[in-house]
Amino acid sequence: MSRFYYYLILINMVANIIASVPAILLHYHKEGAVSAMIMALIFGVLLITIYTRFFNSFPGKTLPELLATTTAKWFHLPFVFSLAVIWFVAGLITLITFTFLLIRYLTPEMPIIQICLALSLSVIFGCLMKTERVLYTVEIILIISSPLIIYIFIKAYGSDNLKWDFVKEAALYVNQYPNFNSFSASFFIFLGVANLFLFNRFFKEKQTFRMKQLVFIFMISIVTLFTTYFIPIGFNGFEHIDELVYPWISTSDSLNMDFFVIERVLFIFLLFYLGIAFLSILIHWHVSLELLKFVFKLDDIKYKEKVIGNYLPIPFFISISLLMVSLLNEYQLFRYSSYFYHLVVVIFPIMVILFFFIKRRMKYAK
Repeated sequence: MSRFYYYLILINMVANIIASVPAILLHYHKEGAVSAMIMALIFGVLLITIYTRFFNSFPGKTLPELLATTTAKWFHLPFVFSLAVIWFVAGLITLITFTFLLIRYLTPEMPIIQICLALSLSVIFGCLMKTERVLYTVEIILIISSPLIIYIFIKAYGSDNLKWDFVKEAALYVNQYPNFNSFSASFFIFLGVANLFLFNRFFKEKQTFRMKQLVFIFMISIVTLFTTYFIPIGFNGFEHIDELVYPWISTSDSLNMDFFVIERVLFIFLLFYLGIAFLSILIHWHVSLELLKFVFKLDDIKYKEKVIGNYLPIPFFISISLLMVSLLNEYQLFRYSSYFYHLVVVIFPIMVILFFFIKRRMKYAK
């Protein structure tokens, strides 16, 4: 598989290590979080396999193009618009989460609207780039930021402050019945593959997806889920872990870099993770904008021969972001994020049925 395919999957997994997913998982640490993660791992990898094989059957084709070929307008236009809203909300959750993180840990004196506006503006114009350029941007930022983030994770695993007795105690709750909130939050980290709805236009040749690629994704998924859930427990204990708002922030603050200019890992971790969050929002909002372009034919809206339609969603994106960040607090964000995860955990598996329908209709379309 192309390395860009793995970027789409990995960024969604890594970005959610610090967002609301660990807080939701740890909130249910005695109520089936471990068994829910195992269940999400199985269904998540299965979903990745089905999605990848489907889009691999139609190299260079996006989901809206396939829907336009095989379904009626009354169906595919509202459906694609719904997908655009889902992708916008996914990016919005990451945006608001990191706005709260910045104001809590890095810039407490700065107005929250100003932080959110700065983040929105830095992302939104990147979303207007061509899909190829978005992927190249993703690669550059990943190359810059991932070595230090990997180093921090390795340092966490090798730290004396990591108490494996707490990890073992947490693992003993594997016999609890899977909790649906934990399952939906865990399942969400596997949905990076759904970005193929739009990014499949980049993969113009059929990719190789066999057991080796599947095992690699499976192993990465295990490491991601284990790191997300068990490492904060190993550092902070098991009993009151559900009281932490940002478990991985507390964990990174337990680490020091003795031979570096900045000793506290927390500040470096936040700055470099901001890069991962930027990529996550960039991908989600790029997909959302492209889907809106398809629904409303924004490329056809011109003024003096210049296309202006592509810019029309931008004021809505920014206005909604500023409104939501001013209305919500952190606890409401986690609660509504949980509802959002409930929604996507139902919608995306059901879409497999739609894929079978499209595949069948495409035989006749050829």
